[in-house]
Amino acid sequence: MISINTRDPRPIYLQIKENLVKLILSGAVGTDEKLPSVRELAGSLAINPNTIQRAYRELESEGFIYSVTGRGSYVAALSEIDQGRRLAKLAEFKAAARELMDLGTARAELERILTALEQEVTK
Repeated sequence: MISINTRDPRPIYLQIKENLVKLILSGAVGTDEKLPSVRELAGSLAINPNTIQRAYRELESEGFIYSVTGRGSYVAALSEIDQGRRLAKLAEFKAAARELMDLGTARAELERILTALEQEVTK
């Protein structure tokens, strides 16, 4: 289900998060399906429960999962996932645009990039 590569330079929580996102988006884990508890998953992967908790917390903040107090974490509906993912990507986009502007990138250049991307998407 979830694999961790100890040679991967990315943090373990991020690997877990990305594995779960792939499972959710591929449909391998369905809407409203219960995820393993933090302790269960930490035990099966032989890692610290705090690592799993961090991955779950980020997945929840991005709208991929939701928590029910005392019951666990569940996969969110795709419409909720799409909205959460959209908001997360917009935040990343704004941060990248701000950094590019701080580095001296002109607004016209950013607009050209957006126009080119828009043309690619509509093809």
